[in-house]
Amino acid sequence: MDIWGQRESDIRLEWGPEGIDALKDGCAVLIIVDVLSFCTTTDLVLGNGGRVLPVRWRDRRAGEEAKAAGAILAGEGEWTLRPCSVTEIPSGTLLALPSPNGATLCDAAATTGAHVLAGCLRNASAVAARAAGLADGRPIGVVPAGERWGIDVLGDEGTFGPLRPCVEDHLGAGAIVAALSHYGRMSAEARLAAIAAEATDIPEALAECSSGRELAAAGHANDVTLAARLDTSSTVPVLRKGILEDS
Repeated sequence: MDIWGQRESDIRLEWGPEGIDALKDGCAVLIIVDVLSFCTTTDLVLGNGGRVLPVRWRDRRAGEEAKAAGAILAGEGEWTLRPCSVTEIPSGTLLALPSPNGATLCDAAATTGAHVLAGCLRNASAVAARAAGLADGRPIGVVPAGERWGIDVLGDEGTFGPLRPCVEDHLGAGAIVAALSHYGRMSAEARLAAIAAEATDIPEALAECSSGRELAAAGHANDVTLAARLDTSSTVPVLRKGILEDS
């Protein structure tokens, strides 16, 4: 019996890159969840008619290749990983968006053969519905990205440290799982996340969690507010040929 792959369940949940490895062989769909901030920023870009090219964190060659393909690299102009920076991004923009968690996991999930979606609190129900349609009765894997100890996304220093499970991604994954409650049997991990999302004051939790307080202390509290708006978007980012597009 494969206990890590949760093969007895229709809806499965595991964290980070190891979660992708655990779920990739059994799931028709993998949903990457990085609430603060990659998946929230992606939702806003696509909601304005743009597209997102996920770029592995601090991969200079990947960034240069993205620019050569016509993408605008986030961080080199007015648009960044911050959700507030893209609220008025022009339609048609292809934004190359590096992040240590969501973008890096999307790139890893692209090699599995599964359909890859990017989910957050804003589009939880829309992503769940699309995932159910794509999976067509086959298992769905939800992968909260988590944070990494030792990385300062607001600065230039820091290396990849061990996984730090985080409140915002647990709740984002839980909201998506809760919206999939009709789909089939949940693993214990998925069920716990759904219960947490349904029982929690989400805006309050995001404002009080470590990630939210870190962003607020840096003057980015509005990014947390944007990320906490449950089911305000119908955008569904689906990865096709390395680019997240609304579907």
